[in-house]
Amino acid sequence: MAGHSKWANIQHRKGRQDKARAKLFSKLSKEITIASKMGGPDPDMNPRLRLAVANAKGQSMPKDNIERAIKKGQGGDVEEYFEIRYEGFGPAGVGLIVEASTDNKNRAAAEVRSAFSKNGGNMGETGSVSFMFDQVGEIRYPLSIGDEEAVFEAAIEAGAEDVAQEPGGEDEEGEHVIQCARDDLGDVSTALSERFGEAKSANIIWRPQNLIEVDGDKAATLMKLMDALEDIDDVSSVYANFDISESEMDKLAG
Repeated sequence: MAGHSKWANIQHRKGRQDKARAKLFSKLSKEITIASKMGGPDPDMNPRLRLAVANAKGQSMPKDNIERAIKKGQGGDVEEYFEIRYEGFGPAGVGLIVEASTDNKNRAAAEVRSAFSKNGGNMGETGSVSFMFDQVGEIRYPLSIGDEEAVFEAAIEAGAEDVAQEPGGEDEEGEHVIQCARDDLGDVSTALSERFGEAKSANIIWRPQNLIEVDGDKAATLMKLMDALEDIDDVSSVYANFDISESEMDKLAG
């Protein structure tokens, strides 16, 4: 487990899951609205919207919220959103990729740059970090859908390339993490949903090729940087190539 997953686990241990959940719902609604605006309100005819709705359902977002976000995308006064990727470096030379959807590119760039500069990092040029990552499809299910062997066999049969189990927090269930080629995400997620039902999430992610071990003060500063980036309204996802030991995570969550 590395990068974003480590960060999320630390936030859970800090008891910030309620705040994080509210933030997640806001970002899911925004993605549904953007997808509806760009490709139409019918998920069967709009793959991006279908994926966004599936992710919202996987996170138990209320049906009314989903329908409201779809309708908002069809309104005439919806802002034009731009999708931007920022790259930069954090403490210990950790590489970070920040994805944003914004109606104001200048505001988003300024807020992301400020988060980096105030938390021990610095922005890089486009391409300065992304070459250290691979874009892949990732599908997540709760461990309760089945045992490791059954999920592995079903995932490989569906076209996945890798299957792993990720432990949860103290009162949160762990997950099956299934990865596939970027272009195969739609087919693999459809096949798995027929077998196991709605996934908790299905996304294109940036997977680090190698991990940088971080501890001590640098780990604490890096978590502050991740917090600051995730708290920006325009930011949709943050990926990083760090690894933090369990003992270090316990210290950070304390």
